[in-house]
Amino acid sequence: MTLAAPRATGRSRNPVIETRPLRNPDVADRAFMGRRGWWLVAMNVLVPGSAQVLAGGNRKLGRIGLVATLSSWFLVVLVVVSAVFWRPTLITVATNWFVLTALQVLLIAFALLWVVLTIDTVRLVRIVRVPPISRLAIPLVALILLGLLSGGAGYAASVAGSSRGVINDIFGQSGPSVEPSNGYYNILLLGADSGDGRDSMRFDSLSVVSVNATTGAVTIVGIPRELPHAPFSEGSPMQALYPDGFQGQSSSTCGWNSWMNHVRYAAEVCRDDEGTGLYPDAASHGSAPGIEATKDAAAGILGIEIPYYIFIDMNGFAAMIDALGGVDINVTERLPKGGPPEGWTGTDVNEWAIGWIEPGQQHMNGDTAQWYARSRYTTDDWDRMQRQRELQVALLDQFTPQNVLTRFNEIAAAGTVLIDTDLPKDKLSEFFELMLKAKEQQVTTIELVPESGIDEFNPDYAYVRDLVQQTLHPPTATPTPTP
Repeated sequence: MTLAAPRATGRSRNPVIETRPLRNPDVADRAFMGRRGWWLVAMNVLVPGSAQVLAGGNRKLGRIGLVATLSSWFLVVLVVVSAVFWRPTLITVATNWFVLTALQVLLIAFALLWVVLTIDTVRLVRIVRVPPISRLAIPLVALILLGLLSGGAGYAASVAGSSRGVINDIFGQSGPSVEPSNGYYNILLLGADSGDGRDSMRFDSLSVVSVNATTGAVTIVGIPRELPHAPFSEGSPMQALYPDGFQGQSSSTCGWNSWMNHVRYAAEVCRDDEGTGLYPDAASHGSAPGIEATKDAAAGILGIEIPYYIFIDMNGFAAMIDALGGVDINVTERLPKGGPPEGWTGTDVNEWAIGWIEPGQQHMNGDTAQWYARSRYTTDDWDRMQRQRELQVALLDQFTPQNVLTRFNEIAAAGTVLIDTDLPKDKLSEFFELMLKAKEQQVTTIELVPESGIDEFNPDYAYVRDLVQQTLHPPTATPTPTP
């Protein structure tokens, strides 16, 4: 579209009209007024505020619009450059609550300013002077574009607010920031049902995620929930109570057995002080005595330091899967959904199954993925651990930039009910970088099950520690000397 000066009409033409057609148009020339109207709408979209400055509107309003537009362009360029050259700094700044609050306010203000500028631009078009077809089309297109662009700014503002809320909810309290241990960040990953009856909660899923602090390579070690007699790490308060490994205790009121998922009972649930005498700083660091004791047990089993944990609420797990758009899993055997009623002694699973997960490649929603992780009545615990590991890897695959940007609010809402952690906020930028590196590599898994040479009733923990060390720190081949 070319904006031309009004055509000759046989009358003497004002030279100001000839040289400044946007500001002083020939209102009698409807074709020109139509072209001028479309140009003003385009200018309002591309450079908000320019229509007011060039077309003789409210110049003060136009200057405010131009300053806001140029400032926005500058910030966008700065963010892009920072993402390329100073990404850790950008993440640190972008996760600061004050910066997120200021960004949210600015985005809302810019969206409102765009509404005012669009209404004023439509006024400057002089609708009654344009051709009939443009009288409806110009304001309609202007409003559609306004809805798209101001809606985008509004969505960005909601993302900023959601980010602030998620960071405060998940990382409001955190443990001390520590350096990698022998080149790895080791994180205890716990899965269980929370909510009502949490005092009796036992961890259904236990694993340790080791992330190489340089390469981002991920190793996941699955720990059976029924692994017995776990040794505690050196210096642990639980080691003083159980120097020969974790032992069970029978009691009519609050007993426990020697399994790994009963450590929490001995350290927290069944103590009069609820574990505060063992781990006095746990609550202030966003953890709990039972979790700290489980960390110490996992560290003793694997022979590595485990400073952090992430607790995944299995009731919120399905919401996260749905927020990410589902996960892709290759199912190898038919699995029932649901569980038998209390006291059931039959053999026909169809009596209580509420559905079935059929074999084959599937794109699972949250409900199906949850049952895939928990189903155990037709398979053993070792198989269930493997399925849980598959879901962990599939979930990591779904955290793509496109998914996070387009589904951010849903992911944020699911994350606040899904996760508890003591990961320190100042590690977010480093962990984000490592996650990006991890997505480009194959995840290594170790399951402490009989197939890996682990006796399920009398584990050789020295063998387990050696297996973990060999996996995390494989020996470097010695070059053969040339004769």
